[in-house]
Amino acid sequence: MPVVDDETLTSLVADAAAAPSMHNAQPWRFHFLRDSATLQVRMDPGRVMPHADPTTRALHLGCGAALFNLRVAAAHADFEPRTRLLPDPSDSWLLATVRLVPTDGASAELVALHPAIRRRHTSRLPFSGRRIPSEVRDALGEAARREGGQLIFPDSWHVRLLLDLVFDAEGRDAVDAERGDELARWTRHAGVGEGVPDTAYGPRRRGGRAPVRDFAGHAPVAGRRSADFEQTPQLALLGGGDDHPRGWLTAGQAMERVLLQATCEGLSTSLTSHALEWDELRWLARDPLSAMRFVHMVLRLGYGPESPATPRRPVREVLTVE
Repeated sequence: MPVVDDETLTSLVADAAAAPSMHNAQPWRFHFLRDSATLQVRMDPGRVMPHADPTTRALHLGCGAALFNLRVAAAHADFEPRTRLLPDPSDSWLLATVRLVPTDGASAELVALHPAIRRRHTSRLPFSGRRIPSEVRDALGEAARREGGQLIFPDSWHVRLLLDLVFDAEGRDAVDAERGDELARWTRHAGVGEGVPDTAYGPRRRGGRAPVRDFAGHAPVAGRRSADFEQTPQLALLGGGDDHPRGWLTAGQAMERVLLQATCEGLSTSLTSHALEWDELRWLARDPLSAMRFVHMVLRLGYGPESPATPRRPVREVLTVE
């Protein structure tokens, strides 16, 4: 069996853990089996959000994104990542396995995305009014399709509907104490290396309708400024035809491939799941005339300044070796 040295293993897991996740909860663990050179991607049950994510759909999306990063990092390190989703029905915490097989012909398409892993950050900054060219939109759509997902750019009426749904979700959250406490766990009371720190909140919205969640709420943040955001944000819907764990993992990989491709294209990106956290609002978010049966994430895309990175837990806290 191939030998994966500790330095390479640490780099692979660090790249995987650079993936986005809801409130930067980082709901993953990795277990390496040396004898078979196999990395297990596992759910971390201590990072489930029972109020905002009762079905663990968002958790699976985040772990799917980490899985895609792991595949890209493996290809970059000259391994073929032989991947299986949900390989053991008796172990619901085991989401995927990736067997690392040395190769001289790693996927060039995956390797090309590797530099974007550490450059991709969720941006809570204003974007410019510059429109995304059609050829870039096509490339993003193709990135989703390559991973079994769908990406559509909604028409103007649909964008207005999505923004209304976000406004509705904000109002619902404001009167839901349990959700508020859960959000505080991952913002104001998060541990070191996890959650969304106040340095990543971005400016307070003075104008515009970009769906950027204000994690500060009414709490003051020293040095935080106000800014005008996009009046007509450029949104995309990421979804698919399955609304179960396997489909969520597939959608998470498609989402991360889109985000990395967007980063390579010079775009800034952010994710907004706000309206999708309420079942009845999530159903309204889909376009009934499209082939997309289920919306899994709303992406905000555009051209803007580089945003700060959110923290990550050290590899030693998320990796075990056998």
